[in-house]
Amino acid sequence: MRILMITPEASPFAQTGGLGEVIQALPAELVALGLHVDVLMPKYRSIDTKKFPIQKTGLQVEVTLNAKPVKAEFRRLKDPRGVQYLFVDAPEYFDRDYLYGSPEADYEDNSERFVFLARAGIEYALATKTHYDIFHAHDWQASLTPVYMRTLYAGEPLLDGSASVMTIHNLGYQGIFWHLDMPLVGVGWEFFTPKHMEFHGKLNFLKSGIVFADEVNTVSPGYRDEILTSAFGFGMEGVLLEKGDHLTGILNGVNYEIWNPALDDFIKAKYGIDDLSGKKKCKAELQRIAGVKVDPKAPILGMVTRLSNQKGVDLVGAIVPSLVQRGIQIILLGTGDGRLEDMFREFRERYPERVGIFLSYDYPLAHKMFAGSDMLLVPSRYEPCGLTQLYALKYGTVPIVRMTGGLIDTVEEFNLVKNSGTGFRLAEAEPIALERAIYKALEIYHSHPNAWRELMIRGMQKDFSWRRSAEGYKKLYQKALDDRKALSTPL
Repeated sequence: MRILMITPEASPFAQTGGLGEVIQALPAELVALGLHVDVLMPKYRSIDTKKFPIQKTGLQVEVTLNAKPVKAEFRRLKDPRGVQYLFVDAPEYFDRDYLYGSPEADYEDNSERFVFLARAGIEYALATKTHYDIFHAHDWQASLTPVYMRTLYAGEPLLDGSASVMTIHNLGYQGIFWHLDMPLVGVGWEFFTPKHMEFHGKLNFLKSGIVFADEVNTVSPGYRDEILTSAFGFGMEGVLLEKGDHLTGILNGVNYEIWNPALDDFIKAKYGIDDLSGKKKCKAELQRIAGVKVDPKAPILGMVTRLSNQKGVDLVGAIVPSLVQRGIQIILLGTGDGRLEDMFREFRERYPERVGIFLSYDYPLAHKMFAGSDMLLVPSRYEPCGLTQLYALKYGTVPIVRMTGGLIDTVEEFNLVKNSGTGFRLAEAEPIALERAIYKALEIYHSHPNAWRELMIRGMQKDFSWRRSAEGYKKLYQKALDDRKALSTPL
C-alpha cells in the first residue's frame, strides 16, 4: 500500500505544534508495518539544509492559479527509517520567516499558498507516474487534496482507485477565506454551496476536505465525540454528523525512543521505574536553570504549552498568587498570547523564588521540564489529543488535566482507596476547579509518599506507543479503499 501524506509541517524540519511530532513518528511506524510512505511538505526558509541532507530531484512542475503560472521544484530526503520526505520548493510562497504568519497576523495569501501545496501533492504523483493508494491530508492547509481528487483531477488514470483520508488535528483552525478565492482554488462555482465548500458565505478549506474525503479522523476517540456537539464543533458539527461511520478517532502516540527518561540525553540524570533517584537531580537542575529556589521539598507544577486561553493558561494565572503562598513553584515553558506572556513576566518579578518562565519554544528544555517537574498542568478548554500529558506520564510527572478530548482518553483519575489511576482531573474550566484538583494532588504528594511513588510508576508503565496508532491508521486506509471501491462498483 502506497501512501502520500500532505502536511504543512513535520518535525524535525519545521514545526509549530503537535502536528509536526505526529508526522515525525507516524510515517515510520507505518513503514514498519509494511506500507510505503512519502511525506510532502513545503520547503520553508527555516529548514536547515546544512543539517539535513535534502537533495534536488531535478523535477519541476508548473501550476496555474487563477491564470498565474507558478513553478515549484521538488527536493527529497530519505529517512533512515524508510520514509521519503518530499519538499515543495516554491520560494514565492514558502521562503519566509514564519510558517503561517508573523506573531501579529497570518499571511494574507495563505489561501493561495496552501491551494498550491494541495495541487503540488497531486502534481508530484502525476509527474513521477506514481500511483498512491491513499492521499492522506493533515489539517486545513492540506485539506483541498480530497477536493481536487474528485474535481480538477477526476478521471486521471493514475488516481483510479485512489482514496483520500482527512485528519483533523484541531478543528479550531479551519482555513476560512473570502468567497472570491474560489477562482484561485480552481473548481467551479457550483461547489460553493452549503453542501460542499461554502460556510456562512465564506470559503472553508477544512470543511471542503471533510466533505470530499473518503474517511475523516480526529486524533483521539474523545475528541471525535466532542466535535459532534455544538460546544466543540465550531459550527461544523452538522457537517461532521453527516459523515456517520466515516468519522473515527485514533489516539496519537509517543515515540519512546525520544521521550524516555531512561534514554534521554537532554536531562541531568537518566532514570526508570526501578530507580527514580535521577528524577531528584533533574528537579534540582530545573530549579537552578529556571532561577527559582533550589528546594527538594517544594513541589513543581510545570507547564509546557502554547500560551492561549484554549490551553487554560489564564486559569493558571488566576490562581498563581494562591499557589505560591502554599510553597508551590510554577515553571512555564512556551510562547503565544502577548497578554499571557506579560502576565507571567509580572508573576516572575513578584515571586522570583517561586515562578520561573521560559517564553520560547526550546526542545531540549522541554525534556528537562518533563523530567524535573513533579506535576504537569494541562487545564485545556478543549484538547484534540494532547501530547504533553503522555510525555509527562513516561517521565513520572503526574498530570493534572481537564476532562476533555484526548485528556479523558489518556489520564485516569487517581483513587487512593483502590490504588489506581494515573493523574488528577477537573471537570469545569474554572480557576476554582483547577485549584481544587491541584490541592487534591498536593495532599497525596505530601501525606502519602508511597502512594505517590506508585502513582508515578503506573504512569511510567503506560504504553501509548505509535505502533498501536499506526495499526489504527492502516485499518483506516483499508476502509477508505473499500469505500472508494464500493462507490466505483456498479449496482
